[in-house]
Amino acid sequence: MSRMPWARLAAVPDNDVEQRLAGRVPCQSAAALLLFRRGNVAQTVVHQIKYADNLRLAKQFGRLLGEELLDSGRFDEVDCIVPVPLHPLRKLKRGYNQSELLCRAISSVLNKPVVVNNLIRKRYTDSQTHKNRMDRMDNMADVFAVRHPERFENKHLLLVDDIITTGATTESCYAALRNIPGLRISVASLAVAFA
Repeated sequence: MSRMPWARLAAVPDNDVEQRLAGRVPCQSAAALLLFRRGNVAQTVVHQIKYADNLRLAKQFGRLLGEELLDSGRFDEVDCIVPVPLHPLRKLKRGYNQSELLCRAISSVLNKPVVVNNLIRKRYTDSQTHKNRMDRMDNMADVFAVRHPERFENKHLLLVDDIITTGATTESCYAALRNIPGLRISVASLAVAFA
């Protein structure tokens, strides 16, 4: 834990995550818990959660993220927490959605409900891991949909992902949500990638 590259962004308006999404996703607030760089301990944490079934680590770091969001006071008006969905085939293969695990832990701190299966991934996509910004945008075009838009009307959603790199996934989620009346979005991720 002493080597963890903490981002400490939740309490900072116009932070690096918000700037990365600026002009593409009109979020109320955005934050990440860790600074992800190839080879650092944050990469180990993300990979343990995402690829090694380390559910205990997801719970631990989800709670830490939730505590940071709570302490900041900038996420107090959130109505519900929504994980970035996996395609059903990928979820079946992995056995879980890492973003949903993070949401459940954040929920235990913020005392807000987690809403799954309303924002859905309708198209299977290749991994984003080795794609550049333009390829990520192309890969994520028209990927998500909302089953029951009325359930999100006049709500403030906290959209949660495991890592934000270019913001393409977040932007694609927003594209599916943007026409819902009265919707507001905040964003939280376990990590934000830096070169």
